[in-house]
Formats: sequence, C-alpha cells, structure tokens
Amino acid sequence: MRVSYDWLKEYLGVSAPTPQEIEELLTFHAFEIDEVEEVGDDTVIDVDVLPNRSSDCLCHRGIAREIATLTSKGLYNDPLAHTPELPTTDKISVAIENKQDCPRFTASLITGVEVKESPQWLKDRLEAIGQRSINNIVDATNYVMLAIGQPLHAYDADLFPQVDGKWQFSVRKAKAGETVSLLAEGGKDEDRVLELKGTELLIVDQSSNTPIGLAGVKGGRYAGVHAGTTKIIVEAAHFNPVLTRKTARGLGIVIDASKRFENEPSRELPLYAQADIATLIADIAGGTCEGVVDEYLETVVTPEVEVRTEKVNALLGLTLSQDDMISIVERLGAVVTKSVNGFSAVGPFERTDLLIEEDYIEEIGRIHGLTNITSVIPEPIKLTELNKRQYYSEQLRQLLLEKGFSEVVTSSFRKKDKIQLQNALASDKSFIRSSLIKNISETLDRNVSHIDLLGLVRVQVFEIGTVFMKTEDSVGEHVSLALGVRTKATGYTPKDDKPLYEAMEAIHQLLGVQLEWRVEQGVAETNLSAVLESLDTPKAYEPITQRSDGVFQAFSSYPAMSRDISLWTNEGTTIKEVETVLNETAGELRVRTTLFDEFTKDGRTSFAFRLVFQSYEKTLTDEEVNVIMDSVYEAVSKKDWEVR
Repeated sequence: MRVSYDWLKEYLGVSAPTPQEIEELLTFHAFEIDEVEEVGDDTVIDVDVLPNRSSDCLCHRGIAREIATLTSKGLYNDPLAHTPELPTTDKISVAIENKQDCPRFTASLITGVEVKESPQWLKDRLEAIGQRSINNIVDATNYVMLAIGQPLHAYDADLFPQVDGKWQFSVRKAKAGETVSLLAEGGKDEDRVLELKGTELLIVDQSSNTPIGLAGVKGGRYAGVHAGTTKIIVEAAHFNPVLTRKTARGLGIVIDASKRFENEPSRELPLYAQADIATLIADIAGGTCEGVVDEYLETVVTPEVEVRTEKVNALLGLTLSQDDMISIVERLGAVVTKSVNGFSAVGPFERTDLLIEEDYIEEIGRIHGLTNITSVIPEPIKLTELNKRQYYSEQLRQLLLEKGFSEVVTSSFRKKDKIQLQNALASDKSFIRSSLIKNISETLDRNVSHIDLLGLVRVQVFEIGTVFMKTEDSVGEHVSLALGVRTKATGYTPKDDKPLYEAMEAIHQLLGVQLEWRVEQGVAETNLSAVLESLDTPKAYEPITQRSDGVFQAFSSYPAMSRDISLWTNEGTTIKEVETVLNETAGELRVRTTLFDEFTKDGRTSFAFRLVFQSYEKTLTDEEVNVIMDSVYEAVSKKDWEVR
C-alpha cells in the first residue's frame, strides 16, 4: 500500500517521525518497505501490509496507529476515537436476506451537492499514492476508504425509484444467469455486463429487484453519479469476507475495495465512514446529510483474552515483567486488567486479529523488538525415524551428479494439462503438472544451445518432484524421478538414448530393483513413490561430504558464438602450446577453448579446437567474430602450422 507521509502527519502531529525513521520502525517491527520516494512536496512510502494486518492497516489511520504504538506517543488526531452521532432517516429502507452474508449495511442521504472537479489538495493527495481523480464525490469515497479502511459507494438518489416515499435497498444472493452492469475500470463510461453464477452477493434496488452492484466487489452503473447529480445516497457496509474473495477472484475483479472487504475490516467502521464522508462532502461539494439508516444485524464482541506472563516469556525467550507486558499491550489501544498470572486484554475494535493469547504474545514480541531476543541454539535430538524419500532421493542425486547430470527444479504449473486450477496465477499457469516429461524436455531445449559455452558434449538434467493425477473423486499426487539427455540443438536424436539408458541402468543397480520407465524422445520418468515402498528402511543417513566453497561469477545475458579450427602441427607440438597461441590471439571475447579431436599421421599431429566467443556488453555479429578468427589464422600460419 502506498502511504502519503503528509497524510500520516495529520494523525501523528508535528512530532511525527521522519520518513526514514518510519521506514526503520516498520521494517524492524511490522512490515517490509518496498520503496520510499519523493512525489512533489510529499514523500510516499510503499508498505507491504501482511494479510494478518490487512483488516486494520490497509489505510492511513491504521499505519499511523502502528507508528504511534511503536513510538509510544499516541495519535494526535484519531478519527476512530469517538463514536459518531448522526441523524437518522426513514427515507431509506434496507432488507438483508442473510445476516451472515451482510451483517451490517448503512446508507446516508446527502442533498444539495454539486458534482465538480475536486479541490487541488484532494487531487494531489490521491494522485501521490497512485489514485486517479474522477470528481469530488467519487474522490471523497476513495479518500475515506484510504483514510480509515472502509469502502463506500455513492448513488444518484434521483435515479432511484421511490416507493411510498422511500428508497429501497436489499442485499441478496444472485440467481444463476442473472446479469449486473458494472462501472468500467478507471471510471470510463463503457458498459460492463456480467452474467452471474448464483453464488455472488448483490446489492439490489428492491422496488424493481434490479441488481445495482456486486456486494463487496464493485459498484454498478445503476444510478451512477454524474455532472447533474444534486442528491446522493452513500452506502457503507460489511460483507462476508470469504464470499467477497471468492466472487472477486472468480470474476477477476480484484480492486481496492474488494481487497479490503476480503480481509474483514471491523464491523464498526461503516458508521465512522458515514460521518467522515458527510463532513468531507459538505466541505468540497456543499452537501447536507439528511440522515443515516443503519441495519446492524449481527454484532461481534471483541473477546477478552487471558495472557499469562510465564507463557509469554517461555515462547519468546524473554524475561519481561508483568508491567512491561501490560505497557506494551496498552500501547495497542487495548483495555488491560491485571490478574494473578498475567493480565486480560480487550483489543480496540479495529484490531479484528487479536483473538487468542498467541496473538498478544506476537504483538509483545514484535513491539518489544525481535532484535532484542537472543537466539538460542536448540539441543540436538537423537533421530528416532529416518525418511526413506530423503535417503534414497539423496542417493539418486549423488549418482546422477557423478554421471554428469545437473539437477533442475521446474514449475509445478502448466499452460495445459489434466487438472485445471480454479483461480490460476496467470493464463500460462492454469494447470498443475501430471508429469515431469514436458518440463524436462523444455529444459533440454532451452539449454542445449549452451553446450559449447559450457564445454559439454551434451546436456543432461534430472528432477525429483511432485506430480498430480486426477482420480474419480479426488486429486492424488506422487513423487516422480525424470531425467533427460540432449546432444543436438535441433532436438532429440537416437544418440541421446545411450547415456540415458546407461543412467537408468545405474539407478536400477543402486536401488536393487527394476523400475518401470516412461520414455519419450530422450526423456525418461518413473514413479518414485511407488518404488520407495518396496525398498528397505535405511538404518542411518550417509555422511555428508563437505564441499569446497564455490565462487560466484556473473554470466553474460548475451548469446555466445562458436568457431572451429583444425590444424596440422609438427609432431611433438603439445596441446598447451596450441591453446596458448589461440587464446592469446582470440583476445578477451574468447570465453572457452575446447579440444574435440586429435590424431597423428605421417609425422604430423592434427588438433581440432572449438573457440567460444561472448560479450558482456552486446550481441556479437558474424563480422566481429570473423575478424578475430582472421587474426587467429594469421598467428597459426606464423607458427608454420597448417589450417585444415
């Protein structure tokens, strides 16, 4: 979440820490900071809010509250400090089909508004954190959401039909095949009509039973605010977070509002949001709040949690006193009562994550500072059970590595396969793999062109990984072993089979059993899980061989080019003599020299070398490499060696 420093100062006051101090505080006690940048006269801090705190910290007040907790200074201005007192209205009615789907729904009537461009301060504040200004009414709803974390939506009241002098809202499940027209992304005017499955939650104009929005996800085009609007109805509600997430992810409509609803902000927030929006609209649009209707069907009582001093210190490895712990928890805004063994705490209403003793222990630990907790190395525990998969997998790894294979770890996701994901990460990751064969084949195809650069005769890879198979009523999985060989850049050739089958036979000898393999064009795969059941349980793990430390060397992202040179030399000429001449003449762009043929005939020795060239700065051209090779030929001729 992008956070405006100037906005935070409205809550923290003049004693607010600097942006650099905020970055350090949050990094070491709460959240990662992705970036801090200057935007105009403001500083924007990009905070990576974790899921366990998204209910209260996806807003400026939440981040400010966190900073106040960490600095022990409290908030200078807290919009949630006092319960709002708003007039009520009987001009709006709300019918809720299921209180579990929508436990609270508020709607306010604001008259006398003027829809126009937002004031510059509001546009600047929204644009600094990446929000596009639309008009003063829409901007006001976005501002309040970003301020306290409660999404809102505004309707043109004059475009709603009234029945018996009332605007009638209802919240219900969609019917299969029912459609809803939504506001297009970015405030554009194009219609976006969705056909629904019947699992979604809708906000409905009850008088005509017309869907006017996807509850918790996105507002509809029905009764949208426009330039001539003078009377609005503002909705602020609480919707079931699981239902909201399924709808948003299922329809691919994940926006700021749905992200907040699916993380379940407090049910107390809607009325605070109504108070804030009424004040803001009166200031920038000239409106007057005629009243609010509040259907609060199911309240949630913040639990009183017992926290034991001994357990806190045992889990954290600390020796904090009871008073130290109470002081930390009170900084959260919790109401604390001392007890014999510790204390009881009731968290502030917006902290919907403080439900059990461990939640408070975590808070004590991070606020006290994880850097203040001394690491303790646990005492060694004697092994009571050996993992067969680990044992035999490691033996297979060592065998294949010794035979020149490299281990790879490929993605479990595929563009096409047998089992499709309901909510895919991306269009090319919609399925989970049922085999390793395609993954290994693709790995070989991508890497075979680097044979010369690596000085290899062929590419040999293997993977030990999980694959997924669909049964009649469930999805099963097992561990597979797959290995592949590729010699030519043009693809599979029969030459690939010999080293492949040699490796397969070596595996049989290692395990002492004949495995069933599926072989396809230089790639073989077997079900390792099935084999493990028949193998003896190991009595001890093999000793670990300590390898020498490797040294990292950066590689070039530009392609390599190779040239072959065969030459006759006088008998007695050594490989090292020839390599020295070739390497010194080829210069810095030469990255590898490989001897691939040698024989002696009629008193002369023939050597054949492959020179590989690569730049760290650009893609080499044939002309550039040919110039280098001309120099190599000239140097060879000066040695009275004959290029074949």
